[in-house]
Amino acid sequence: MAWHDQASRDELYRDPYELYARARRAEGLTYVPEFEAWLVARDQDIREVLRRADDFSSAGALLPDITPAGPALAVLADGFEPRPTVVSSDGAAHRRHRAPLNRGLAAGRVAALAPYARECARGLVDGFAADGSAELVEAYARRLPGMVAGRLIGLEPADVPAAVLGGYRAEELLFRPLPPDAQAAAARDVVALQHLLDRCIGDHRADPREDLCSDMIAALAPGRGELTADQRHELVANLQNLLIAGFLTTSALVSTTLLHLLSHPRQWRMLCADPGLIPAAVEEGARFDTALQAFRRRTTRPVVLAGTHLPAGACVLVAFGSGNRDERRYARPDAFDIRRPENRPHLAYGHGPHACPGARLARLQLRITLEVFTRALPGLRLDGDRPPPRMRPTLIDRSPEELYAVW
Repeated sequence: MAWHDQASRDELYRDPYELYARARRAEGLTYVPEFEAWLVARDQDIREVLRRADDFSSAGALLPDITPAGPALAVLADGFEPRPTVVSSDGAAHRRHRAPLNRGLAAGRVAALAPYARECARGLVDGFAADGSAELVEAYARRLPGMVAGRLIGLEPADVPAAVLGGYRAEELLFRPLPPDAQAAAARDVVALQHLLDRCIGDHRADPREDLCSDMIAALAPGRGELTADQRHELVANLQNLLIAGFLTTSALVSTTLLHLLSHPRQWRMLCADPGLIPAAVEEGARFDTALQAFRRRTTRPVVLAGTHLPAGACVLVAFGSGNRDERRYARPDAFDIRRPENRPHLAYGHGPHACPGARLARLQLRITLEVFTRALPGLRLDGDRPPPRMRPTLIDRSPEELYAVW
């Protein structure tokens, strides 16, 4: 992709909402060259695509924007091969990959994680509360979800920072333009994450525990024998997908919700005065500026959607973030309002057979964050001496690049 094409795409990534609004007003679907896809922007059409999984395949849900160059490919050859995961599979294969996630992320398992998540949140805030200021993305939002995802999966706490680094480096490698040497450096961190996960899988095969790694091994590689190479590749791919999805999107949800609350000081003060508003604030944060803005789907046969005729193999970009601003669904959709009476069921966690199995855990972490911050830092406000926060150029974990706050 030429640099000017990347710049145009990044501009849309940073602020897609004007494009979304035009697409919702247009007849039929809108083709967006920067995305090389038909944009599905209206709530009703999004839900239709997500229900019709047989007609709209998930096989290319997360196509990378960037193809790594030779040096990075050589590094990646020392890692594990890509395999279909719950995100990129359909039908029986999708149900097979999803089954252990449904068990591992069930209400009881998530509730059992709450004390640990609360302890981590308090510890992180205690670490900077006396400073009077902090950059909250790095000091908090990128750390809590990694700690919780690591505990959920069964990683050793000492391995969590390397796992989080590997996850962000995977996103950087596949979605950001980098020179070849920087691509190779990112690839080394990705391969290190894969080998870390492979060691975790080996340990849990020998000594199963009550965690998601053991659940996934039991579901995808039943028995107690030595794992085959194919089983190891599949397990690493699925654990990597789970880990990255678990902390990238939740980190984005936390930081973006804090950004909008602090950008609306009156609502922040209301939340501090009335903690009963926290559940509504959790939902409004997810609706208003959705962390996972969009996923791709590809038609398996000729179809008609919103009056637009699509051939087999057409790519559609299903914009959850646009559906959550649909004027047909919400009054004043572009207003951030924690007292909004009708903010569920929104599309922040998808819909249909591919709806996010980790939604309950993401909500828990944001709820705990707001409980801890409103109690510990009621005077929290954006640092007025800093430029306004800038959003990262991505649709898969929309969040501010930095969030400087004072109190």
